[in-house]
Amino acid sequence: MPQFIDTAKIWIRSGKGGDGKVSFHREKYIASGGPDGGDGGRGGSVIFQVDDNMSTLMDFRYKKKYTASPGESGGSKRCSGKDGKDLVIRVPRGTILRDAQSGQVIKDLSDAEPFVAARGGRGGWGNSHFATPTRQAPRFAKPGLPGQELEIRLELKLLADVGLVGFPNVGKSTLLSMASAARPKIANYHFTTLTPNLGVVHIGEGQSFVMADIPGVIEGASEGAGLGHAFLRHIDRCRLLLHIVDAAGSEGRDPVDDLEKINNELSQYSIDLEKRPQIVVANKTDLIFDEESSQLPAIKQWAEEHGFAYAEMSAATNQGVRELMHMAWQALETLPPVIVYEPEFVPEPVDKPVTEDTISYKRMNEYYIVEGEWIDRLFASINFDDYESRQYLDRRLRAAGVFDKLEEMGIHDGDPVVIGDMEFEYER
Repeated sequence: MPQFIDTAKIWIRSGKGGDGKVSFHREKYIASGGPDGGDGGRGGSVIFQVDDNMSTLMDFRYKKKYTASPGESGGSKRCSGKDGKDLVIRVPRGTILRDAQSGQVIKDLSDAEPFVAARGGRGGWGNSHFATPTRQAPRFAKPGLPGQELEIRLELKLLADVGLVGFPNVGKSTLLSMASAARPKIANYHFTTLTPNLGVVHIGEGQSFVMADIPGVIEGASEGAGLGHAFLRHIDRCRLLLHIVDAAGSEGRDPVDDLEKINNELSQYSIDLEKRPQIVVANKTDLIFDEESSQLPAIKQWAEEHGFAYAEMSAATNQGVRELMHMAWQALETLPPVIVYEPEFVPEPVDKPVTEDTISYKRMNEYYIVEGEWIDRLFASINFDDYESRQYLDRRLRAAGVFDKLEEMGIHDGDPVVIGDMEFEYER
């Protein structure tokens, strides 16, 4: 059986946009054809897609980095480069994407719609875009925009209407096997169930619900004891809990004490779980032979005192199972749908306009340093071997107020200035 992994951390990056092309039309008998450089292609995006054939995040245990393909550079004759290929990452239904730094929800993948987590960078313009009546042979083009980078925490929370909770070996797996087509491993020892199991319970035509056997909830689970810390999160979405107890005390435990301990763990983990509707189910009634010492009245009284519904059954003999499933269905009819978490974190779009406001200025010893995203994008488009391209850079910097700001800071002719990755001597 594959190991059940329900959390993982991965790093994703969408593809960089292709660079624009610097090219000039060349054809026999045509002396000056003009610029005809094409645009770069858009970079590939990183897309998450639900796959119902997956039930664990095991695939992400060893592979941690996912990168989409970059867009191709533009070609001559105004030919655009090909877009980069999207990278599709398949995950189980119910996977939540969280920003690894803030923990905020990016997307709850509970539906079948693909989700673009990192959009590819836009392709750069070719030099044909920069031709003007006064600049008829531009020898520069725009580079493609970078893709998005995100560190994401994947968290699988099972999508189930009904969750089975209770101490190990109280009959949760047996109930699931009797009420649905699920076939969990069943044996008479503690912690038989090491992974959550799902089954679909059919009540009638068009009437069904999903039931999950949640393993490992024991005393101290909310603090990490046993397996409970790993699996308590899978109860979060359950609309209704069936709290199973061993009414016969065949494990030597007090069923009322078990009820107290499990509900205490639920309240410690989440105040919402403490208020989640429950049906207290007294199981193994077929093993009760002495009615005078029976724990059934005490279990029923505890349920009534806490405002929970109560039912009795013997999962092993299938006695009362069908009645319990109808009871659960009727309760579900009055409850809100399965929880879907709303997005909290929104990555910045890769196509967001970058303005001169991103420019920063500082002085280090004799150096004046100018940097920022606007500067980086401008310098990436400049051909420093071309006089006209350098003149274009000078005009853009002057229009952005870079020279005025440096003079306010006290710069003089001949002082060294670092702009982007280049070092210059300042001249008015």
